[in-house]
Amino acid sequence: MSEKYSQPTLELSRTFEGWYLPQRPLCCDDDYSQLVRRSRTDALRCKHVEANPAALVNMIVCDIDDEYGRAMALYEHHGMRPNFIAENPANGHAHAGWVLTFPVPRTDLARLKPLKLLHATTEGLRRSCNGDEGYSGLLMKNPEHPAWESDIIEHDTYDLEQLVQSLQEHGDMPPVSWKRTTRARTQGLGRNCTLFDEARTLAYRYVRRLPDRSTASNDLLREYARRTCHELNATLFADPLPMREVNDIAKSIHKWITTRSRMWRDGAVANAATFIAIQAARGRKGGRGNKTINGQRVNEFDEKFAQYAQEVFGE
Repeated sequence: MSEKYSQPTLELSRTFEGWYLPQRPLCCDDDYSQLVRRSRTDALRCKHVEANPAALVNMIVCDIDDEYGRAMALYEHHGMRPNFIAENPANGHAHAGWVLTFPVPRTDLARLKPLKLLHATTEGLRRSCNGDEGYSGLLMKNPEHPAWESDIIEHDTYDLEQLVQSLQEHGDMPPVSWKRTTRARTQGLGRNCTLFDEARTLAYRYVRRLPDRSTASNDLLREYARRTCHELNATLFADPLPMREVNDIAKSIHKWITTRSRMWRDGAVANAATFIAIQAARGRKGGRGNKTINGQRVNEFDEKFAQYAQEVFGE
């Protein structure tokens, strides 16, 4: 080992390893093209390690590409100071990490609402320290590696709601409108939410085309959800989700439809009748106030223009 590196303290190693969950994380040193998955012990000898396991998120990490990265992670962060900071002594750039007391699942059994809240919280923490917008959160500086100057800042972990409250008090929580931005939908955890919403809408339409609710139809729906999720993942995101996460989202969509949705439970005939009734009601509601001019239906807003065109152009 190079003499320019100093050994991490025993307190840092014990504390960090108590928070760190991955058992076979992705890891690498300086060459990101050599990214490999290793045992936990071997991975913690590398400079960069995977922040969270595939099934859970228990660490929120922000990448601060500034020579005063440590100061930016601490300034005006009362009530939400990071649990640890790993700083590059050469340029001051740092990774700051917040550890959740209760990890948020992201498997096929996960609920979407906590994931969306976690995504917004991650964005709020990034804003609070002016972190890198393009950071995906996959790899982080390993605080145990002697290449970084690392410190434990807070020993108490955070509830997600506690971070949300602190971010709101500091004015760093993103507004609701942020969720509709392209970056929010295609970066980090936003990809999970976007893929789920886009694929489930297509799956609902596909259910209406199934002739019955037999085992064969069940298998067709499962395969459709899986194929659709992978197709959307390849086309929607510049940085696609891992295959395992995509499969989990597809399983979640299929499971919800076949176990909780009325469109499946009531059967194909009842679902078709309900759909027709809903569309008819929408048509009646949308047709209120409509009038006919020269055999064509136009709404009230267009009526004056249509009459004007008839008088001037004889149409």
